[in-house]
Amino acid sequence: MRRLTLIRHARSSRDYPLLDDIDRPLDARGRSEAPEMAQRLKAALTPPLRLVSSPAMRALTTAQAFAEVLEIPDAGIQVLPEIYEATPGTLLHLVNRFDDADPQVLMFGHNPGLSELAQLLADMPFAELPTCAAATLAFAVASWRDVAPQGGKLLSYRFPKE
Repeated sequence: MRRLTLIRHARSSRDYPLLDDIDRPLDARGRSEAPEMAQRLKAALTPPLRLVSSPAMRALTTAQAFAEVLEIPDAGIQVLPEIYEATPGTLLHLVNRFDDADPQVLMFGHNPGLSELAQLLADMPFAELPTCAAATLAFAVASWRDVAPQGGKLLSYRFPKE
């Protein structure tokens, strides 16, 4: 059994128009929602956990907030540049390459890729993940390489304004 939690980054700031997109930070709401969502999900997450994140500041900061609540050192976050601006096909390829020693992975990234990946992998009650939303999927497979389209089952869907 494999579990994948797709987490869209918390709300980001648009107060710095000269920053490149990849460098946009979280805004005040995003900084408060990320640890709150991590706390809500904590009971359902069973270690060991692997955290993988886009290198974008807003995604990595969200991952760091989760890591703090889950008591995982920042060094435990694997940054995967391919997550940034990825298509669902690229994201699925990354999932298929996850280490089988990691039964549960939290992936921090962006729309539209994460929402489209979720739709690709299982029936979803949403068209688009809002900021800081988390969708946990289960796959009845022994290896990440066997995760395939429509092969997952949605276990939970949580979002800040629920």
